[in-house]
Amino acid sequence: MSDLKHTPLEGAHQALGARLVAFAGWNMPVQYTSIIDEHTAVRSKCGIFDISHMGQFLVSGPTAEAWLNRMFTNNIAKLTPGQGQYSLMLNESGGVIDDLIAYRTSENDYFLVVNASMIDEDFFWMASHQDVECSLRNESDLWAGMAIQGPLAAEIFTKVCPGETLPPRNGIVTTADGSIVCRTGYTGEDGFEFFCANEAAVSYWGKFLAAGAAPCGLGARDTLRLEMGYPLNGNDLSPERSPIEAGLGFFCDLEKGGFIGCETLVRQKADGPSVKLTALQYSDKGPPPRAHYPVAAVTGKVIGELASGALSPSLMTGIGMAYLPAEFSKLGTSLQIDVRGRLFPATVVKKPFYKK
Repeated sequence: MSDLKHTPLEGAHQALGARLVAFAGWNMPVQYTSIIDEHTAVRSKCGIFDISHMGQFLVSGPTAEAWLNRMFTNNIAKLTPGQGQYSLMLNESGGVIDDLIAYRTSENDYFLVVNASMIDEDFFWMASHQDVECSLRNESDLWAGMAIQGPLAAEIFTKVCPGETLPPRNGIVTTADGSIVCRTGYTGEDGFEFFCANEAAVSYWGKFLAAGAAPCGLGARDTLRLEMGYPLNGNDLSPERSPIEAGLGFFCDLEKGGFIGCETLVRQKADGPSVKLTALQYSDKGPPPRAHYPVAAVTGKVIGELASGALSPSLMTGIGMAYLPAEFSKLGTSLQIDVRGRLFPATVVKKPFYKK
């Protein structure tokens, strides 16, 4: 597709023999060797992902804290400079527009990392509700990004960035050359995100590989996050579903209140959600479950469909998440997953699926 966007690292991926696919409007590597090999590398040593497709917004101004607290579910006021938090941006009815990470870089300045498929929509939504005393800049085209994840991530950072300090968990620092390092992740392993100028991307990519990080694609990124029960926007999160239904109430400060969509969340928490994003695991062996596969009760009646699904490389069994009526979301409930007309038994389990 000629309208696909290209990251600064595309040539490096091609040189490594990556298989590229269209994802969120970008030409991205889905795998280099195999999803299982790359998944295992992250769990046991260290992997590196190209995340240049993700978006970066800068917010500044004397009322930025108050404004972002109206836009996001989590409490920005709890952040001191150098700290970040996971949060969600909702529509008026409490549905999820996007989930994101917000970092406070100084008293009145913030660095936001948003999902690739939502950059334009997020920016439009924020701009349409913008506080007149705040500036909002979309710098997504200026930054290349890499996620370095795994038990050896800190060691690799020291090799590539000698003299620099890796921030604590959920922290953010700027290096001497202006690169931004964020200590979060989407895999359940230790790690960090490294954002640099586009022209520096290939050089840093090569340095991280030389220091021991294995190149990993979107396939492994998906199985890693699913094993942790982390949601994928567009699959597990949508404008029709609230954070309460998605089990993300912890990241919604209802005492703070006042944010867009808050009233729906308060009501759902008080009454209990009628549907819940429910974790399912095969009770026996079966083919890989996929998004949109029907989920049925033991009677055979279809009660929902998978929002996400995959074969877990760590557990070597099928796992998935589905929005189901609350009465079917209780731990231990027996269900069935319909894979191309064949029903495979599954059980409601507690997240995360994978525990060290």
